[in-house]
Amino acid sequence: MDLFYQIFCIPPLPCHTTDWLKHLLSRIDLDELMKKDEPPLTFPKTLEEFEYTFNEQGQLRHTTTGEAFVFNAREDLHRWNQKRYEALGEIVTQYVYELLEKKCNMTKVILPVDVTEEEPRSFIYLSADAMSNPAKLLVLIQGDGVVRAGQWARRLIINQDLDSGTQIPFITRAKEEGYGVMVLNPNENHLEVERPAKPTPLPSPEASDEPAEKRERKDDRESKKKRDFYEKYRNPQKERETEQIPIRENGSPEEHLLYVWDHFVSNAAARNVFIVAHSYGGLSLVELMCQREAQVKDRVCAVAMTDSVHNIWHQDASKSIQEWLQQHCRNWVSSPEPLDTPVEPMLPDCPRLSAGTERHELTSWRSFNSIFQFFSKALQTGDEYEESSNTVTTRSSHRTKHEHNHDD
Repeated sequence: MDLFYQIFCIPPLPCHTTDWLKHLLSRIDLDELMKKDEPPLTFPKTLEEFEYTFNEQGQLRHTTTGEAFVFNAREDLHRWNQKRYEALGEIVTQYVYELLEKKCNMTKVILPVDVTEEEPRSFIYLSADAMSNPAKLLVLIQGDGVVRAGQWARRLIINQDLDSGTQIPFITRAKEEGYGVMVLNPNENHLEVERPAKPTPLPSPEASDEPAEKRERKDDRESKKKRDFYEKYRNPQKERETEQIPIRENGSPEEHLLYVWDHFVSNAAARNVFIVAHSYGGLSLVELMCQREAQVKDRVCAVAMTDSVHNIWHQDASKSIQEWLQQHCRNWVSSPEPLDTPVEPMLPDCPRLSAGTERHELTSWRSFNSIFQFFSKALQTGDEYEESSNTVTTRSSHRTKHEHNHDD
């Protein structure tokens, strides 16, 4: 401790701890601490300006050095590095939208369907035959967070490649195998706008007997160092204050899935609906079943979850829902076991299989082939069941009724 006192030129203080800390802080040279100012929080708006591009393998690489993305572009400036990463992430999101439209020939459809010019809006992507394909429809539901339509994980897109981080391989293969495709956008829930500055309230005359000018000078003297230290060193640049305006009937991932089901999936022509739901998408799907159980059972042939975070007990899923999930759903979870190895179930719902990776964000990509094999088998099993059934309560009879009403 003697060395500590010598470094800061402070004699040992036998006083209360609070007084000692105040005395210590008063001796610290704040200017020395703030020599390394944070750069402005302004970043490029395009990949080209960032000096990055995606190569032929779908990997993000620096246009000059050919190196992968480096998060710590500035040492000891974590907030600035994080903001830079987020800015790049927004550009990547727009890049994926372009790929959906140009490479996958998907069409953006605005939500709500009856949106007015003044209100905020979201969107999904549909293949040309998403509503008209009579055989199969694939619905892709991502997890929560910053990811938007067409993405499984932003981290994978930036640090690994487009195949592992986006839904494009699923879309491409689905279209090759004759599926119509719907790409949902469950995290586009609100419009963020800048909050207007609040006027500074005038002090009440009764609050103090001191003149206002004297109180202001006193406050300035007592808090200047503390205020400067916090504003410039700990939080060098103020971020703009924003508020969120929710998108009507799409204000949460659960609302979004319910809306898309009611307005698109339930009106699609496909006899067999298949769903891939990652992480929080699995929770949203179970919530949909709790609200539209009969419809989901009637239309959905199979569900592939990837590291889903659903909980049938917390979500009050009925016994009939649990039984349906056991028969029609599989959950590929993060695990050190080889791909497709059965994993001990935690709850009595869908069987769990290893995704062949312990990384949560990679589970969709690693189980890619297994998912399509599962769908093909489920379709074959369903077709065999329909051919052998003669009862009017089969899913086939419901489909026939649906198709008739659709043609009307």
